[in-house]
Amino acid sequence: MTVSTTDSTTDADTVSDLRERTILRTDWVPCKAAFIDCRTPGSDRKDNYSFIGPGVSQNPDQVVNLTEPHGFNLGAAGMPNGTTNSLHLHFTAEVFINFDGDYRLRWGADGDQGEYVTTDGDVISVPSWVFRGFTNEGADEGVLLTVLGHDDTGGIIWGPRVLEDAAGHGLYLTAENQLIDTVAGDAAPDGVPLIKPMPQAEIDQLDAFTPEQFRQRVVTPGDRTWVSEPFLCSVLPGAGVELSPVIGYGMVEDRRAVPHLHEPHTFNLAWLRGREGEAMLRHRHDHTQVVTAKAGTWEVTLDTGDGEETVRLGKLDSLSVPAGAWRTFHVADATTDNPAEPGTAELLVVNGGDGRVRLEWADEVVADAREAGRVIDPNGYVAPAAVLAAATLDD
Repeated sequence: MTVSTTDSTTDADTVSDLRERTILRTDWVPCKAAFIDCRTPGSDRKDNYSFIGPGVSQNPDQVVNLTEPHGFNLGAAGMPNGTTNSLHLHFTAEVFINFDGDYRLRWGADGDQGEYVTTDGDVISVPSWVFRGFTNEGADEGVLLTVLGHDDTGGIIWGPRVLEDAAGHGLYLTAENQLIDTVAGDAAPDGVPLIKPMPQAEIDQLDAFTPEQFRQRVVTPGDRTWVSEPFLCSVLPGAGVELSPVIGYGMVEDRRAVPHLHEPHTFNLAWLRGREGEAMLRHRHDHTQVVTAKAGTWEVTLDTGDGEETVRLGKLDSLSVPAGAWRTFHVADATTDNPAEPGTAELLVVNGGDGRVRLEWADEVVADAREAGRVIDPNGYVAPAAVLAAATLDD
């Protein structure tokens, strides 16, 4: 079966579990009242998307494309030019991946500790327990993809002014993190415990970040470090894809590779890029994994035991790869303009867990790599076959 971005009306007879795990751009369903600031002027045109898990949406009617726990949540914010996401605080990791937009991020309880303007291709890991908000200063179609740590994020805390403004528009937030909309006919919150503003004494204890410190948590396209031979298969014909680790070590098999961000997020994140016809050959691992196309067209071929199926992913299409499934990532088309590196396709790869992702390669890949002089050493890294063959065990 092939699930294609060019045919989102797949016949019902061909729909399978894999189709349910494929979230095409055409499958996105916005929630326009996901948060308590949905009527506050300047914040009333937001679209919230929940692809993997509910994220931090406060609306029980939020559509979630895939509810299966992954150890992290994946979603997106869609905001027309001039729209603001109000100041709020997260307990778990929040990472933004800029898919072609211009957003001004602010942080601090009053949004005055610093600002950073993010552009296409940036990855930003916002510190937990820090108030943050952002405004779209670019085109209407700009998208911020978001990855949130853990399955249960614990919700969010809004800035005191945000709660005050929302109440003026008939919106309240219960202690159970549920949105009450009196304008839409919900019962007035008489006797229902409501979220109260965070005490100023606690706000004063929050960490402060200078613009210089915040910038260290941003990885722009120019900051990326590309590993030219990241995998065992890299020495084989047609397997020239490169990897740039951003958060955590993930699945890189070059012992010298170092990610930009090391702290635990409950997931690791990296960019995969390649030219047309290049691939990451047949392998598998037991971690959760979600891949999202950034540029070009990718073909992901999976074998879950019932035969092979191929999914085609274009920009902003995502796939949750079943844990333990054999998979191949192949660049089908790299002609789509990629401002970061013309002539290449890019794939965002997010794996569950903070540790390394140990890959198992198909037997034919292992044999061909050995013939080409490469093996995996006992620590899980690519090594010269001749050196390993000469090694002896201690008595």
